[in-house]
Amino acid sequence: MTVTTPPETATAPKPGAAGGLRDVVATTSAISTIDGNLGKLMYRGIDINDLAEHSTFEETTALLWYGDLPNARQLQRFEEKFVANRLIPNEVLSFLLALPRRNTPMGALRTAVSASAAFDPSEGDNSLEANYLKSIRVTSSLPTIVAAWDRIRRGLWPINPRPDLNHAANFLWMLRGEEPSETEARAMDVSLILHADHELNASTFAARVT
Repeated sequence: MTVTTPPETATAPKPGAAGGLRDVVATTSAISTIDGNLGKLMYRGIDINDLAEHSTFEETTALLWYGDLPNARQLQRFEEKFVANRLIPNEVLSFLLALPRRNTPMGALRTAVSASAAFDPSEGDNSLEANYLKSIRVTSSLPTIVAAWDRIRRGLWPINPRPDLNHAANFLWMLRGEEPSETEARAMDVSLILHADHELNASTFAARVT
Protein backbone atom coordinates (compact mmCIF):
# COMPACT_ATOMS: atom_id res chain seq x y z
CA MET A 1 0.00 0.00 0.00
CA THR A 2 1.30 3.42 -0.91
CA VAL A 3 0.81 6.25 1.56
CA THR A 4 0.70 9.72 0.08
CA THR A 5 1.61 12.65 2.29
CA PRO A 6 -1.04 15.38 2.19
CA PRO A 7 0.18 18.40 0.22
CA GLU A 8 -0.22 20.83 3.09
CA THR A 9 1.94 18.62 5.30
CA ALA A 10 4.54 17.95 2.67
CA THR A 11 5.04 21.60 1.77
CA ALA A 12 4.65 23.17 5.22
CA PRO A 13 7.93 24.80 6.29
CA LYS A 14 9.53 23.43 9.41
CA PRO A 15 10.26 25.94 12.17
CA GLY A 16 13.94 26.64 12.58
CA ALA A 17 15.62 26.15 15.91
CA ALA A 18 17.01 29.25 17.57
CA GLY A 19 20.75 29.20 18.06
CA GLY A 20 21.25 29.55 21.79
CA LEU A 21 19.34 32.47 23.31
CA ARG A 22 20.13 35.05 20.66
CA ASP A 23 17.01 37.06 19.76
CA VAL A 24 14.92 35.13 22.30
CA VAL A 25 12.63 37.66 24.04
CA ALA A 26 11.95 36.81 27.68
CA THR A 27 10.17 39.98 28.76
CA THR A 28 10.25 43.76 28.54
CA SER A 29 11.58 45.94 31.34
CA ALA A 30 11.02 49.55 32.32
CA ILE A 31 13.70 49.34 35.01
CA SER A 32 16.93 49.25 33.04
CA THR A 33 18.08 49.28 29.45
CA ILE A 34 21.26 47.68 28.16
CA ASP A 35 22.71 48.24 24.70
CA GLY A 36 25.89 46.24 24.50
CA ASN A 37 26.69 47.37 20.98
CA LEU A 38 26.65 51.03 22.00
CA GLY A 39 27.99 50.45 25.49
CA LYS A 40 24.89 52.02 27.04
CA LEU A 41 23.31 51.26 30.41
CA MET A 42 20.35 53.23 31.75
CA TYR A 43 18.32 52.93 34.94
CA ARG A 44 14.75 54.20 34.54
CA GLY A 45 15.86 56.18 31.50
CA ILE A 46 18.82 57.84 33.25
CA ASP A 47 22.29 57.24 31.85
CA ILE A 48 24.47 55.22 34.22
CA ASN A 49 27.31 57.73 33.79
CA ASP A 50 25.15 60.49 35.29
CA LEU A 51 24.19 58.28 38.22
CA ALA A 52 27.78 57.17 38.80
CA GLU A 53 28.93 60.79 38.84
CA HIS A 54 26.15 62.44 40.82
CA SER A 55 24.12 59.82 42.72
CA THR A 56 24.56 57.50 45.69
CA PHE A 57 23.66 53.85 46.11
CA GLU A 58 20.72 54.76 48.34
CA GLU A 59 19.34 57.28 45.84
CA THR A 60 19.86 54.89 42.92
CA THR A 61 18.10 52.12 44.84
CA ALA A 62 15.10 54.38 45.43
CA LEU A 63 15.07 55.20 41.71
CA LEU A 64 15.06 51.52 40.74
CA TRP A 65 12.38 50.55 43.26
CA TYR A 66 9.98 53.47 42.97
CA GLY A 67 10.55 54.60 39.38
CA ASP A 68 11.67 58.19 40.03
CA LEU A 69 14.50 59.96 41.78
CA PRO A 70 13.43 60.91 45.32
CA ASN A 71 13.30 64.50 46.47
CA ALA A 72 15.50 65.57 49.39
CA ARG A 73 12.94 64.68 52.09
CA GLN A 74 12.07 61.33 50.51
CA LEU A 75 15.76 60.45 50.21
CA GLN A 76 16.38 61.36 53.85
CA ARG A 77 13.56 59.07 55.02
CA PHE A 78 14.81 56.30 52.74
CA GLU A 79 18.35 56.61 54.12
CA GLU A 80 17.03 56.57 57.69
CA LYS A 81 15.22 53.29 57.01
CA PHE A 82 18.45 51.82 55.61
CA VAL A 83 20.39 52.82 58.73
CA ALA A 84 17.68 51.50 61.06
CA ASN A 85 17.79 48.03 59.49
CA ARG A 86 21.53 47.35 59.30
CA LEU A 87 21.84 45.23 62.42
CA ILE A 88 21.22 41.50 62.10
CA PRO A 89 19.52 39.46 64.85
CA ASN A 90 21.88 38.13 67.51
CA GLU A 91 20.66 34.64 66.68
CA VAL A 92 21.83 35.05 63.07
CA LEU A 93 25.22 36.32 64.23
CA SER A 94 25.52 33.32 66.57
CA PHE A 95 24.68 31.08 63.64
CA LEU A 96 27.48 32.64 61.56
CA LEU A 97 29.91 32.16 64.44
CA ALA A 98 28.96 28.47 64.57
CA LEU A 99 29.54 27.82 60.86
CA PRO A 100 32.67 25.88 59.82
CA ARG A 101 35.28 28.32 58.52
CA ARG A 102 35.56 26.35 55.28
CA ASN A 103 32.15 27.69 54.18
CA THR A 104 32.32 30.01 51.19
CA PRO A 105 31.20 33.64 51.56
CA MET A 106 28.27 33.00 49.21
CA GLY A 107 27.26 29.91 51.17
CA ALA A 108 27.38 31.80 54.47
CA LEU A 109 25.44 34.71 52.96
CA ARG A 110 22.73 32.44 51.55
CA THR A 111 22.35 30.64 54.87
CA ALA A 112 22.27 33.84 56.94
CA VAL A 113 19.66 35.46 54.69
CA SER A 114 17.46 32.38 54.98
CA ALA A 115 17.87 32.40 58.77
CA SER A 116 17.05 36.12 58.91
CA ALA A 117 13.69 35.43 57.29
CA ALA A 118 12.60 33.66 60.48
CA PHE A 119 12.84 37.02 62.29
CA ASP A 120 10.90 39.02 59.69
CA PRO A 121 8.32 41.07 61.66
CA SER A 122 6.02 41.18 58.63
CA GLU A 123 6.22 37.51 57.72
CA GLY A 124 3.12 36.49 55.78
CA ASP A 125 2.29 40.08 54.80
CA ASN A 126 2.73 40.39 51.04
CA SER A 127 1.30 43.87 50.64
CA LEU A 128 3.28 46.31 48.52
CA GLU A 129 4.36 48.36 51.52
CA ALA A 130 5.41 45.26 53.47
CA ASN A 131 7.46 44.00 50.54
CA TYR A 132 9.22 47.36 50.22
CA LEU A 133 10.15 47.13 53.90
CA LYS A 134 11.37 43.57 53.45
CA SER A 135 13.54 44.79 50.56
CA ILE A 136 14.99 47.53 52.74
CA ARG A 137 15.74 45.08 55.56
CA VAL A 138 17.47 42.62 53.24
CA THR A 139 19.46 45.25 51.32
CA SER A 140 20.52 47.04 54.51
CA SER A 141 21.65 43.88 56.29
CA LEU A 142 23.56 42.21 53.44
CA PRO A 143 26.76 44.25 54.01
CA THR A 144 26.55 43.44 57.73
CA ILE A 145 26.35 39.71 56.98
CA VAL A 146 29.13 39.76 54.38
CA ALA A 147 31.47 41.82 56.55
CA ALA A 148 30.71 39.71 59.62
CA TRP A 149 31.50 36.46 57.84
CA ASP A 150 34.69 37.85 56.31
CA ARG A 151 35.96 38.82 59.75
CA ILE A 152 34.79 35.60 61.41
CA ARG A 153 36.61 33.39 58.94
CA ARG A 154 39.76 35.46 59.49
CA GLY A 155 39.50 34.93 63.25
CA LEU A 156 38.27 38.47 63.96
CA TRP A 157 35.17 39.66 65.79
CA PRO A 158 32.42 41.30 63.67
CA ILE A 159 32.06 45.07 63.86
CA ASN A 160 28.72 46.81 64.36
CA PRO A 161 27.49 49.21 61.66
CA ARG A 162 27.84 52.95 62.12
CA PRO A 163 24.74 55.13 61.66
CA ASP A 164 26.78 58.16 60.61
CA LEU A 165 28.18 56.46 57.49
CA ASN A 166 26.37 55.83 54.23
CA HIS A 167 25.77 52.34 52.85
CA ALA A 168 29.08 52.08 50.97
CA ALA A 169 31.32 53.65 53.63
CA ASN A 170 29.69 51.61 56.38
CA PHE A 171 30.40 48.38 54.49
CA LEU A 172 34.11 49.22 54.28
CA TRP A 173 34.10 50.20 57.96
CA MET A 174 32.61 46.85 59.00
CA LEU A 175 35.07 44.95 56.80
CA ARG A 176 38.25 46.65 57.97
CA GLY A 177 37.47 48.31 61.29
CA GLU A 178 38.73 51.67 60.10
CA GLU A 179 36.87 54.53 58.49
CA PRO A 180 37.48 54.65 54.74
CA SER A 181 38.78 57.73 53.00
CA GLU A 182 36.37 59.78 50.87
CA THR A 183 37.97 58.31 47.75
CA GLU A 184 37.57 54.73 48.97
CA ALA A 185 33.98 55.30 50.05
CA ARG A 186 33.09 56.95 46.75
CA ALA A 187 34.73 54.15 44.75
CA MET A 188 32.62 51.58 46.63
CA ASP A 189 29.50 53.71 46.18
CA VAL A 190 30.02 53.92 42.41
CA SER A 191 30.72 50.19 42.21
CA LEU A 192 27.42 49.44 43.98
CA ILE A 193 25.57 51.80 41.63
CA LEU A 194 27.05 50.13 38.54
CA HIS A 195 26.04 46.68 39.79
CA ALA A 196 22.63 47.67 41.17
CA ASP A 197 20.61 46.25 38.28
CA HIS A 198 21.22 44.20 35.17
CA GLU A 199 17.89 44.35 33.34
CA LEU A 200 16.79 40.79 34.21
CA ASN A 201 18.52 38.55 36.74
CA ALA A 202 19.73 35.20 35.50
CA SER A 203 17.29 33.02 37.45
CA THR A 204 14.25 35.01 36.26
CA PHE A 205 15.48 34.90 32.67
CA ALA A 206 16.04 31.14 32.86
CA ALA A 207 12.55 30.59 34.26
CA ARG A 208 10.97 32.62 31.45
CA VAL A 209 12.76 30.99 28.52
CA THR A 210 12.53 27.35 29.63
